Amino acid sequence: MTIKISTAKIKKEWTDYNGHMNVAYYILIFDQNAAETLMTKLDMGEKSALETNKSTMVVESHITYNQELIEGDEVELNLIHFDHDKKRIQYKFEMVHKEKKYLASTIEVLALYVDLKERKVAEFEKEKVELMAKFISENKHSFKSENLIFSNKLKK
Repeated sequence: MTIKISTAKIKKEWTDYNGHMNVAYYILIFDQNAAETLMTKLDMGEKSALETNKSTMVVESHITYNQELIEGDEVELNLIHFDHDKKRIQYKFEMVHKEKKYLASTIEVLALYVDLKERKVAEFEKEKVELMAKFISENKHSFKSENLIFSNKLKK
């Protein structure tokens, strides 16, 4: 079980001379269609950054390319894991071919919470911690903790 976040359709300009989606666009799709949706849900997206001058910044990621995608393919972007500590968030998404249901790619991310005025790492506000705790509590039955790379970097 996973948590569906969004969908995307592979555009011609995302494909390369091999006739499939270029590696750079996997990250683009995960970032713009999945991570931003998740961060907005957790009150850490663009609107929050503009209003509070605090945002998340990715410091590490691990991506897998499991099966190719071609122009016109539609994919579902699903959250398969989410966790945090006082200053970091860890999440993992999968990209699944919408029609054929094969796993095309995964990305695991470790991001820091940053005060944009000082350009320094900050602790999450109480409200954000409570929002993340509620989100985890409501969805933990859907999370998969296998094959995670960054769990040991959270300081719990």
